[in-house]
This record gives sequence, C-alpha cells and structure tokens, in this order.
Amino acid sequence: MKDKMQRHNLSTVSEFILIGLSDAPHIRLLLFVLFLTIYLATMAGNLTILLTVSTDTQLHNPMYFFLGNLSLLDILCPTITVPKMLGALLLDNKGISFKGCLFQLFFLIHVVGTEIFLLAVMAYDRYVAVCHPLKYLNIMRMKLCAHLAIGTWLVGFLNSLLHTSLIFTLLFCDSNQVDQYYCDIPPVLGLSCSSTWSRELVILAVAGVLGSGAFVLTLISYLYILLVILATNSFQSRHKAFSTCASHLTVVCLFYGTTICTYVRPSSTYSPQRDRIVSMLYGILTPLLNPIIYSLRNKELRSALRRGIRHLRTAVTAQQHLAQSRASSAAPAVG
Repeated sequence: MKDKMQRHNLSTVSEFILIGLSDAPHIRLLLFVLFLTIYLATMAGNLTILLTVSTDTQLHNPMYFFLGNLSLLDILCPTITVPKMLGALLLDNKGISFKGCLFQLFFLIHVVGTEIFLLAVMAYDRYVAVCHPLKYLNIMRMKLCAHLAIGTWLVGFLNSLLHTSLIFTLLFCDSNQVDQYYCDIPPVLGLSCSSTWSRELVILAVAGVLGSGAFVLTLISYLYILLVILATNSFQSRHKAFSTCASHLTVVCLFYGTTICTYVRPSSTYSPQRDRIVSMLYGILTPLLNPIIYSLRNKELRSALRRGIRHLRTAVTAQQHLAQSRASSAAPAVG
C-alpha cells in the first residue's frame, strides 16, 4: 500500500491548465474581442514594415535590416501565446499538454531572448551611425550585419534550450494549474514538486549575465550618442541625431524594463496579477507599439510606406484597366 501511494505521489503531470484569465469570466467575450483586435493590428503593422523593408530598395541598409528582424520577432512573440489565450476565452479550452507547454515556453524564451540581444545590436548600429557617420558603411557592412543577426537568433536559441531543459526535467506531481494565460518560467517552476533552488540559481545567473550584458552594451552605446549630441553646436544636427535614436530608445526602455521585471528575480516573488499585466506589456503591447513608434518617428519609413501605397494603387488601377480592355475587346466576338 505504501509503495502504491509513493508511485501515485511521483506520477508526472501530462497536462497543464492555464487559469490566468479565469478571474474575469463576466468579461470573457470583451477580452476576446480586445485581444483579437490587438493581435490583428500587431500582425498588420509588423507585416507592413517587414514587407516594406524587404521590397523598398531605398531601405536596404543595416538599420532597416535589423528593423525587419525586429518586426519578425514581434510577429512571432504574440503568435506563440495569443491564439491559445483566444481559444481559452472563446471556447473555455484552458488545457495544454505537457509537450505543448514545453514548446510554448521554449519558443517564447527564444523570441524574447533574441529580441533582447537584437536591441543591443541595434543600439550599436545607431552608435556607429551617429558617432562615426563617415565610417558607417565601411563598419556596418551587410556581411557583418548578417553575422550579427544570425548571432542574436543563435544565442537566443541556446539560451532558451538551457532554460527549457532546466525547467522541464523537473518532476511535476499533482498540481497542474498555471496561474498565467500561457506557460511562463515563474508559474511553471512553482508547480514542481522537486527542489528548484539550484536550477533557479542557474537560470537567474544566465539571465542576469546575458540580460545585463545586452543592457550595458545598449546603455554604453546611447551614452556615447548622448555625448556626441550634446557636443554638437548646430541645433538642426542635434535634432536629427536625436530623432534617429528616439524611436529605438523608446522601444528599449519599454522592453528591457518589462522583461527584467519578469525574469531576473526568484520565482518566489511571483505575483499572478502583477506579472500578468507585466507580461502583457512585453508580450502583447510592445509588438503592437513597435511598428507605430517606428513609422511615426521615422521619415524614411513613412516615405517608403507612401511609395508602397502609390505602387499598390498603380498596380490595382493597371489591373482594372487591363480587365476592362479585355472585356471590351471580347464583347464584339460574343455578339
């Protein structure tokens, strides 16, 4: 009997229940419409930037190459979590399999980690553009940019692989209710019936070193940019230099602040209500705001978007004229 009870106690969880939005059943439909609208707007905004950067030859330079990578990450980040959340809100389907939770967490950490490192690379790109404008094209060659972009994705992948393997090799017993709308590190760690302190220590150390390293590089880059701006006598040059970095700096502050608040701390300090709001800031709101910030603050991108709209209208008009000419030429034959 005792052995049977021990085997029962050591049984592993095969499914998790996401209960992050269960405390608001009376506004479930309203939340569904709200998050669906935000998700569709996020997809539209980031796809527009990604297509514009890819197709407009005037934007084929390092800054917009990295911006294209950022837009791709901002498409992937909400896509990993929001569809499952929408299903839970509309169909009340809150279950997610053990493997599903594992893959959701793996891809989320991969995307978030990659974006942290990409923002540091974008800060370095702006540093070279502002502080060494004459050497910019020689330093930031496309080969180097490609290596930097691949490096951010690779480091994000390895970081996610480490985090996920540390978490999902733990033992999970009877408790399977994740107090979040997706599988995230703190609430999943809190469900384990194994000792987690050593793994938490490794996770905090890796996240602290990599996260703080990227943050310090970003901070140093902007410190040099600020010094150059302050040393410029011309108000016009100062305004131009600041405007090139203002949009990126806004994104950096919003993203670094929310991710550090979420991941660089012990899971014992996890607060479901607070962390749910914070996770929505970097997982849902930031991907929505990024294309708005870059399109509003960037004259070149706004001009490229207008050119793209003009080309699209021209193509549609040409297709309409072609269809009309074919119809008119076919009319006598029919008669």
